Amino acid sequence: MEQMNKDWKSFFSKPFSLFFTAVLLFWLKTYMVYQIEFELGIKNILQSFLLLINPISSALLFFGIALMMNGKLRNWVLILINFLLSFLLYANVAYYRFFNDFITLPTVLHTNSAGELGDSAMALMKFSDVFYFIDTFILLGLVLFKVKTHHTPIPRKKVGLVFISAILIFATNLGLAEIDRPQLLTRSFDRNYLVKYLGQYNYQIYDAIVTAKSSTQRAMASSDDLSDAKEFIKTNETPPNEEYFGAAKDMNVIYISLESLQTFIIGEKINGQEVTPFLNKLTNDQNTFYFDNFFHQVGQGKTSDAEFMMANSLYPLPSGAVSMEKAQNTYQAQPAILNQHGYTTSSFHGNNKTFWNRDQIYKAYGIEKFFDSAYYDMNGKNVINYGLKDKPFFKESIPYLKNLKPPFHAKMITLSNHFPFETHNGDVEFPTPETEDDVVNGYYQTANYMDQALEQFFNDLKEAGLYENTMIVMYGDHYGISNNHNEAMEKVTGEPITPYKNAQLQKVPLYIHVPGVKGKQVHEYGGQIDVRPTVLHLLGIKDKPFLTFGSDMLSPKHNEIVPFRNGDIITPEYSSVSDKCYDNKTEKVVENKKCEDAVQFGRKELELSDKIVYSDLLRFHKPKGFKPVDPSDYDYNKDQTK
Repeated sequence: MEQMNKDWKSFFSKPFSLFFTAVLLFWLKTYMVYQIEFELGIKNILQSFLLLINPISSALLFFGIALMMNGKLRNWVLILINFLLSFLLYANVAYYRFFNDFITLPTVLHTNSAGELGDSAMALMKFSDVFYFIDTFILLGLVLFKVKTHHTPIPRKKVGLVFISAILIFATNLGLAEIDRPQLLTRSFDRNYLVKYLGQYNYQIYDAIVTAKSSTQRAMASSDDLSDAKEFIKTNETPPNEEYFGAAKDMNVIYISLESLQTFIIGEKINGQEVTPFLNKLTNDQNTFYFDNFFHQVGQGKTSDAEFMMANSLYPLPSGAVSMEKAQNTYQAQPAILNQHGYTTSSFHGNNKTFWNRDQIYKAYGIEKFFDSAYYDMNGKNVINYGLKDKPFFKESIPYLKNLKPPFHAKMITLSNHFPFETHNGDVEFPTPETEDDVVNGYYQTANYMDQALEQFFNDLKEAGLYENTMIVMYGDHYGISNNHNEAMEKVTGEPITPYKNAQLQKVPLYIHVPGVKGKQVHEYGGQIDVRPTVLHLLGIKDKPFLTFGSDMLSPKHNEIVPFRNGDIITPEYSSVSDKCYDNKTEKVVENKKCEDAVQFGRKELELSDKIVYSDLLRFHKPKGFKPVDPSDYDYNKDQTK
């Protein structure tokens, strides 16, 4: 035993002993996290090998910084770096559990919304997660309990060899990754691929570089950069359905964001009871257009991304949220267009006005009035999770709506059907599907509560005399049930949740209710990018002068290619999911060339939209008769009722 103790101390007295101990522990821990926490879709031996080795280069690189220090400082810097990297790893674990995605630099920099969204991730934290800091504790113990470690300076050549080794290992890693996934860094639509091939830490470095690059694009842009987008839009333009042009002319417009509502819940029953009886009725209502093949297309900005698409018919960013990153851009948003056609424009939200930077981005959209939480009774009984419950929200909004000068545009954002899908006692009495997953169980109850609130709102609009002259657009903003709940969802749906099935579960409901206009069920495929041109056409306003990527969903010639921010593409016949092509009828994998044209089209559209947003190119586009928005015209700090 005494000899073992001497050998132990002798090992740690060597120059690189603590360093290599840190590298080894951190490497093993990271690899275990990959296997336990992340669904990276490993498909072959090469991908398995890359997943095993990719933590090494970043561990050598970051821990190598400590080797440049002398004396005891070296050990403490090593421990600090280990803790910071462990914290970053664990932050991604917590974030991934809810969002099925990895943290980007923009989501970290904007602490207001990131902090509130972090509540969702925190709800999924476990006591056993302390394991993810076990190597930090071990290193700390070795230093504190006086294990003799080497303190003399390490020759610079040896430190240099560590950094050279990190670079060589990364270069080898990247080279092998390019064999399996060509152009990995130039067509990185999915962060899962970057982590799978390069590792979580190398991904974070890449993300920081991309973020820095995007911030310089605006300064370098010119009007010539719009030519490709203009040509693409002109070439692929589809004619709207003239039958419906102006069908809702001069009507008020109310948009309702249906928080986290997915289409699978429409028509569902638990113990013979309909989960959404009111919405079910609307699917066959004579004055309602119901779209049953409609998909959300949001990125990391979730609800704010959906708002962005509804207003602009441009795609959200591949990383971060437009509302946070590009609130100072020039936009030609629907509220501004309507405002210049005589509409009063407004938005209603039972949360703080700064959430998702709405108090800034709304001004760029041309929204004149913003009724945030300051205009509602936010007592404990009325508030849950992210803000005001839906029933008091709708009820208290009616007087404000009545006070708006018609015709008006109003955007209303619901909150009750938000993760973790909790309710107060007495809010709703509805059975659950009785899975072992509280999130899925709660989803059915909060969806039922939302449905009740919507029916109440329709009735209140009738009593207020607003219903007959108001077009109501209701849409699901994004998914509610993530991949982490597939086991419970398999019990609910009665079938395995395959990658193909998961892509189909991204359908969200869209209702366009127009009193006095004969509606119908619309089965054509479309996404949130298509809502603006559809609604403007119904209002009798031409969208053609503006640069948009959506098309009228009521047109028989509507473009039915639906791109997603992760690079997946869905069409009526085929679906490209994780670079595999599926036949929608058989749900079987077919040759990729059947999806090739749609994939190329969708990714080109995403690329051009990103170029417009990143470089703020709409400042160079001057639609005839449209006056550019001046955000300074709007003041959300003054009384919005006047």
